[in-house]
Amino acid sequence: METHHHKRSAFSGKLGFVLSAAGASVGLGNIWRFPYLAAKYGGGIFLLIYIILAFTFGYTMIMAETALGRMTKKSPVGAFSAFGKGPGLSFGGWINAIIPILIVPYYSVIGGWVIKYLVEYLRGGGSALAQDGYFSGFISNGVSVELCFLAFTLFTLAIIFAGVRNGVERVSKCMMPVLAVLSVIIAVYSVTRPGALAGVKYFLVPNLDNFSWMTVVSAMGQMFYSLSIAMGILITFGSYMKKDVSIEDSTTNVEIFDTAIAIMAGLMIIPAVFAFSGGDPDTLQAGPALMFITIPKVLDSMGMGTVVGVLFFVLVLFAAVTSSIALTESAVSTFEDELGWKRHKSTLLIGVIMVALGSLSALGYGPLGEVTVFGMQFLDLFDFLTNSVMMPIAAIAICLLVSRVIGVEKIEEEVTQEGGRFRRKAIFNFMIRYLCPLFAAIILVSSVANALGWIKM
Repeated sequence: METHHHKRSAFSGKLGFVLSAAGASVGLGNIWRFPYLAAKYGGGIFLLIYIILAFTFGYTMIMAETALGRMTKKSPVGAFSAFGKGPGLSFGGWINAIIPILIVPYYSVIGGWVIKYLVEYLRGGGSALAQDGYFSGFISNGVSVELCFLAFTLFTLAIIFAGVRNGVERVSKCMMPVLAVLSVIIAVYSVTRPGALAGVKYFLVPNLDNFSWMTVVSAMGQMFYSLSIAMGILITFGSYMKKDVSIEDSTTNVEIFDTAIAIMAGLMIIPAVFAFSGGDPDTLQAGPALMFITIPKVLDSMGMGTVVGVLFFVLVLFAAVTSSIALTESAVSTFEDELGWKRHKSTLLIGVIMVALGSLSALGYGPLGEVTVFGMQFLDLFDFLTNSVMMPIAAIAICLLVSRVIGVEKIEEEVTQEGGRFRRKAIFNFMIRYLCPLFAAIILVSSVANALGWIKM
């Protein structure tokens, strides 16, 4: 089928695919969104709903995207247009392809913040990080944020430059096991602090009193970001997957790995913050504040802060890097396929885009602080556009492509060739036709309404 002049890159086998896809999905979202949402929306009951969604909705979307990529051997734009021409199909492909190009610049800015904190902990300056106002002082200093951002960006681009097997796969194979081990060490340390067990119980034991409709919506949204659904990544990685690797087994492994890390992040963060705050779940703030303000304070209060601080920020850096290389890889793959460019030229182009858009986000809390769009700084704006608006639309496009254009039977053929199994076929068929597009629409409507202030989430 290959019409290209160059042979398509490939993962060496199942482990390469699973650890790279798990690396893509284990990112900053697992570490700072998951514990915060779990604490806010009912602890154990949130966790239970999250797990159910991951193994139904999440499973279906990962299967669909991976099969789509492997079937067409193309990145998102090519994968969609392989099934016919038409404005609808090209729109579906392009929206999946553009998402990573918009996410990776601001993601790299946050990656730069992580580098800064890691360096400070390595220098033994952990208690300075715990001072009030340290974080806001740092992010408003344009020069230092920009330098950290560029360091992270160059690191990411260097890995992509090396290729799929030598770069993406090799780095993921080394970073993911280390990440898993670190998360266990930090979780054990956190759970054994005095006063931490109340936090463990809150997080792991489902309590129906804490249940609300928002528990379901927020678990759904988190599952979406966490598993890297509708970012073009899984289609791209599927296109690098060999035909003899079982799609279903790989999907299950990715789900289990990702959910396990999210639970470990909850165990690292919720009990420690509970112990630090005397059992007040409201101290778990959203997003960056949790990782860059609360955690340094908690570590400082524990003594031993420097060692654990270094371990924690190494873990966070690995999570950020494995996700940024997946996002960048997806973008580079699109340029290779659509413009017919070689890898190095494509990598340079995405590098230029990353520096240009990323600098807006990097300087958005300092020199460009006055410039806002819809009342949001650039970083929040890019985050909102990609996560709340574009990704649900991209997911709906994938569902429609699979159920209306390709047909579920074709996906089944792709999944079951060379003896691959398709145990959860009934769940897949039902979810892709009805529930997945509905869920994505709910996420889209609720998050846009929330951003416009019509509803409070």
